[in-house]
Amino acid sequence: MNKRGHVLNAALLAIGLGVLVRPVPDVGTALIVAELFVPIVLGALFPDVDTAFGRHRKTLHNLPVLAVFLAYPIHFGNLQWVWIGVLSHYLLDVFGSRRGIALFYPLWSREFGFPFGVPVRSRWSPVVTLLVTAVELAAAAAVIYWLPPTMAESALALLGAR
Repeated sequence: MNKRGHVLNAALLAIGLGVLVRPVPDVGTALIVAELFVPIVLGALFPDVDTAFGRHRKTLHNLPVLAVFLAYPIHFGNLQWVWIGVLSHYLLDVFGSRRGIALFYPLWSREFGFPFGVPVRSRWSPVVTLLVTAVELAAAAAVIYWLPPTMAESALALLGAR
């Protein structure tokens, strides 16, 4: 996926998550969207920093990097939402492109992707971006609305949402 696709996905994800968390059209919902927007977009752009050094889709496109972003807010108390952008970047590169990413790099350089992905510059890239975003939001809705309340609250608290 290209930068435009990653930013579009992150922006829609931030808006969608804000509405899922607070489904009321008011200032409170707008504040939640604003709180999510910048960290998720920055997180979605971060993995492509490896184009300036290292090996693209390997150095910063793997599970150990995602683990660092998941652990960061637990230890330091900030950057709670950046991991969502990083994860969405990975999902777009795995499901939306032909190449995939090296999930287990540096232990294993094999790239994982799905055969139905499209080339990065394809005219279908925006459609794939919207489909992946819809699936991400459906998964978030499932966590928020369909898990038993105690499990959902625990999951949201662990992720820094409560």
